[in-house]
Amino acid sequence: MNTRKNLAAALALASSLSAYADIKVNDNLMINGYVAGAYEYQKIKSTPSTDSVFDGTKDTPSADAVKTAFNFSFKPVTAQVSLYYVPNLPKNELSILDAFATYDVGGGFSITGGKFLSYLGYEAFDTVNMAQITYSPVTVGTLGAIPAYHTGLRLDYGDKDVSYGLAVVDSVFSPNGFSKGDGELVHNAGFEAFVKYTAVTDLTLWAGLAYDTKGSFATQTESVTVLDLWAEYKLTKELTGALEFCAKDGGDFAKGSTWLAYLNYAFDAKFSTVFRVGGESLSGKTAGNNFTQYTVGPSYKVSDNLTVRAEYSYYDYSGTAAKDKNLLGLQAVFKF
Repeated sequence: MNTRKNLAAALALASSLSAYADIKVNDNLMINGYVAGAYEYQKIKSTPSTDSVFDGTKDTPSADAVKTAFNFSFKPVTAQVSLYYVPNLPKNELSILDAFATYDVGGGFSITGGKFLSYLGYEAFDTVNMAQITYSPVTVGTLGAIPAYHTGLRLDYGDKDVSYGLAVVDSVFSPNGFSKGDGELVHNAGFEAFVKYTAVTDLTLWAGLAYDTKGSFATQTESVTVLDLWAEYKLTKELTGALEFCAKDGGDFAKGSTWLAYLNYAFDAKFSTVFRVGGESLSGKTAGNNFTQYTVGPSYKVSDNLTVRAEYSYYDYSGTAAKDKNLLGLQAVFKF
């Protein structure tokens, strides 16, 4: 999968796991990817007190996933096509995720056309680039503030201190799931922009904005605006911290905010642990369906290609039938 690390909007997740282990076919083609498999146990307590157990059910479907990416280089043009498989999805178990070409204009500028990942979001989209098993409420909460893939044109600029970009796409959000936009510009269009500042050593500041005109699908009867802000700071060689705040206004049915506080401590080159807290607060007709997630996630790098993760997450709900949820998970990620 393409990740936000691969975009000019690149984020720097602190993790002992590097991006991919490239397989060079020839001077023009490189193949990489990963295989991830996970086991999860969930126990939900409702009000009045009723326990529900989900043994093996994934809180994050992409905890089980296979991706193969084909990276082409014919400078000044590069391109990527990726195949992505997630078992047991209601539809589109096998998808084409990335399908884009980039032209290096020079002077730090590039133009990209095709299907690519949204700029928005601190957490990586790809399982291989995450430091824990599940996503935070910012990424996968009820609000759905962080989009995934869509099709369009993108202009990016980057140097060692500042990066920015602007994208015009078929839709920011989509009725077709995470793998594509709505596929048309007749009824609506989407726009995204970001700026990233890295001039201060060990500090990254990022701000992004997305706007979707109304009509990308039947329930989207109003335009949608999303503001995403995050900051990452490497406090020491071992400890990295990050904060994120995201606000979405899509009318009564999609309005509210989410937040994330993140710490990753690397005990050594192989063992690291994530400490994460995230929350979601909704307004409009969905007001009251709020929750907070607390996560501890250790990771161990068995080899350059294999990492094993564990996770415990506690979800505290308010305004819903569910009172709380406990999640235990174990995941192996093999990259190639």
